[in-house]
Amino acid sequence: MQYKWVVLSNTTVGTLMSSLDSNIVIIALPTIARELPGTSLFTLLWVLIGYALVTSVVLLNFGRLGDMYGRVRLYTIGFGLFTAGSALCGLSQTGPELVGFRMVQAIGAGFLFANSAAIITDAFPPEERGRALGINQVSIVAGSVVGLVLGGVLTTELGWRSIFYVNVPIGLFATWRAHAGLRELSRPLRHETIDWAGNLTFAGGLTAVLLAVTFTALGQFGRFEFYALLALGGALLALFVGIERRALHPMFELKLLRIRLFSASIGAIFLNAMARGCFSFVMVFYLQGPPHYLTPLEAGLYLIPVSAALATMGPISGLLSDRYGSRPFAVLGLALALVAFLWLAQISATTTFLGLVGPFILLGAGMGIFASPNRAAMMSSVPPRSRGVAAGIGTTLVNSGATLSLGVAILILTQALPIGSLGTIFLGTGPVAPISIVVSHFIRAIHEVYYLSAALLAVALIPAAMRGPEAHRTGPAAATPSPPAPD
Repeated sequence: MQYKWVVLSNTTVGTLMSSLDSNIVIIALPTIARELPGTSLFTLLWVLIGYALVTSVVLLNFGRLGDMYGRVRLYTIGFGLFTAGSALCGLSQTGPELVGFRMVQAIGAGFLFANSAAIITDAFPPEERGRALGINQVSIVAGSVVGLVLGGVLTTELGWRSIFYVNVPIGLFATWRAHAGLRELSRPLRHETIDWAGNLTFAGGLTAVLLAVTFTALGQFGRFEFYALLALGGALLALFVGIERRALHPMFELKLLRIRLFSASIGAIFLNAMARGCFSFVMVFYLQGPPHYLTPLEAGLYLIPVSAALATMGPISGLLSDRYGSRPFAVLGLALALVAFLWLAQISATTTFLGLVGPFILLGAGMGIFASPNRAAMMSSVPPRSRGVAAGIGTTLVNSGATLSLGVAILILTQALPIGSLGTIFLGTGPVAPISIVVSHFIRAIHEVYYLSAALLAVALIPAAMRGPEAHRTGPAAATPSPPAPD
């Protein structure tokens, strides 16, 4: 087998597993809440948000470390950590333990996410990167949807702990395969240094914003604490930008933003993540809670059209973008997803499976069509020495956007529903109000969340449509090569 296909197969397994575990837990949350001692509503939410937050915080630094010490080496370490974290999650005896072990798992996922795209870009020639990165990117997006189906099957048939144990044999084999089969194709930049100030300010700013949203949504902070934490988070993120402008070896290379194609791609990818990050979370509780009361398996089966459409359209879109460029496919994908969210904003308590199939297929197709070309354009627009950092920036924005999307969705839900009613939906506790009122408020909140998602996608269409020319196209519409990146 050619080395490039060895790279693609291993990295696709890695990104699929780490992405799958960001969502496989969602479908099992009601079961975990009932069966795991010490699981409050706050703990339940941080099983999700903690994983996404840690992954977002470490990605940029891990991309830099990959450039400095070898992408393959750190990718292999990440696989080992992710596997160990998965085993520990399955052994958790309390809710707080599960939150902590999920963060161990997230550190491993950070190594996988940050280095996989750079390893692929190193191994494939320019004219094949769109297809290769498309397959890998589809594994990231598909993992977030397929995880819901697989999580439903495992939780129903084998119990919630199996959603973590299933990673262990696969992870052990893939860790060995990465160690034995992958090799470094880039020259490590050992003379560079770690940007500790940038790391601390970025991590502190993002954490403060998420704590403000989630604590306030659950009634643990008042208005003063909310605005104080938001101000602190904003100040730290502003300080982060100032530090990166002056750092000798910044974790976020702001000069890459002067590359029009790169800045447009990451702008679109962040807004897309903000829009779709809450989809699975809200839909799972719509299906498993009132009004439908489906089992985890049934809820997972309901969501198959999303993953099927995504898996079908992603590779096709990546292949075509190698020939015709990323712009038409990025725009089309976002537009389809926008229509899907507007459609989902019309669902009611009596919507059947047939009523959900149309928007689910449209949403999956839109995500698949957008993801592959956008990722390939982003990675191909930067010089080889910056690919680790570029991959880290892109995936950080995806994870940060999805994490903020969860936080905002929770905030909207808590504005429409009292905490006791949320317990009815999320934890399966007895209703504190007539169930018809709970359902009515919940449906209204879902409409607000999905209308916001549609608005974010409308904004994302702007950078997607205004991206600059692309190099390396092989079709009749080949563009003039982009100017070299600034030194």
